[in-house]
Amino acid sequence: MTSTHPPIGGLPLPNTTLTREATELVRDTTSSLIYDHSRRVYFFGALQGRNRDLSFDPELLYIGAMFHDLGLGEPFRGSGRRFEVDGADEARRFLRSRGVPEDSVRRVWTAIALHTTPGIPEFMEPEVALVTAGVEYDVLGIGFDAISDTDRAAIVTLHPRPDFKRRIIEAFAEGIRPEPQTAFGNVKADVLQHCVPGFERGDFVRTILDSPWSE
Repeated sequence: MTSTHPPIGGLPLPNTTLTREATELVRDTTSSLIYDHSRRVYFFGALQGRNRDLSFDPELLYIGAMFHDLGLGEPFRGSGRRFEVDGADEARRFLRSRGVPEDSVRRVWTAIALHTTPGIPEFMEPEVALVTAGVEYDVLGIGFDAISDTDRAAIVTLHPRPDFKRRIIEAFAEGIRPEPQTAFGNVKADVLQHCVPGFERGDFVRTILDSPWSE
């Protein structure tokens, strides 16, 4: 079953009980910034999946896209875990409560947990690869010309991105600020270095040299 929205690039938005409930949950518990970003991630990821001739499950890709930044929200701050893991766990609870098969749950969990870990998702299942591809397209502009001007404009018209660069950096900073230790070894350390005065990023080499091993 597909949505009433006209297809973008020939790809309709999946419209099932699962995706409708996910849409409602994310729309009601996050900001418009995160909601619109998450929907764009689905479209950009799906279009790149088509361009790469990948066979993917649109429903699972949609769930991964919609939940991928949920862990930035205030209820999860102070969990002591990376926000990606918090979002992945929420998606897992959502899917299991609706009887989704464990292999599908695993794909969605992995897609969310790894979406800020470049260099790995692209070699995994299509749903995992395409959540990251959608995020990298919307946030970083990676592969910008791989999607047509027409399709890009249609997506941004449906889900606008006013002042998105500044606002998404602020959202990252606010979500991670309470637990800066979770930025060690990943791209969010760059966010905190720019946005949080006095932040000192972890040093992998220093951690090795200062370990309790004698040599």
